[in-house]
Amino acid sequence: MRGNSVKILIAVLLFVGAGFGFYRFSHQKSGISEEAYFYDLSEKKLFAASREALPPIRGINDAEEDAVRAVVICTSGSPDNPANRSIAYLEKYSAELKQNLEQVRLGKAEPLRSKTRNAFRFVKRVDEENWHAANSPEGEKILNGWNVAVNGKYPIVCTP
Repeated sequence: MRGNSVKILIAVLLFVGAGFGFYRFSHQKSGISEEAYFYDLSEKKLFAASREALPPIRGINDAEEDAVRAVVICTSGSPDNPANRSIAYLEKYSAELKQNLEQVRLGKAEPLRSKTRNAFRFVKRVDEENWHAANSPEGEKILNGWNVAVNGKYPIVCTP
């Protein structure tokens, strides 16, 4: 009788452990966000939208396409705390690049080569007035300048 009780106890513990493992697996984030940060230029506010959206997109206050992708980083503390986040740079595409990418998604065009694509992709820092082609010296400084270690720690890219 005692042997059966031990077997039942072990079976119950294994069942509970498996249930706990399944719960954790089914509730954990995949690490890939379906959304990205965008920045409404007229409202000067961040918001989340589909990461598939091609900037500029419709902003939060009207029908104008004045929202651009924002690369948001955390350089200290927890990235879950909005107070620890900042915008590394903003990004938008030319009308030609947006059209090409939409045609690629439909299977009606070939993607532009990286070098060509970066001539139609524009970046700037939040406090700057002018946009720079991603393949220009200024654009390359913006794209690479934020990823510098501070106190031995590299920034973390944040997602909504």
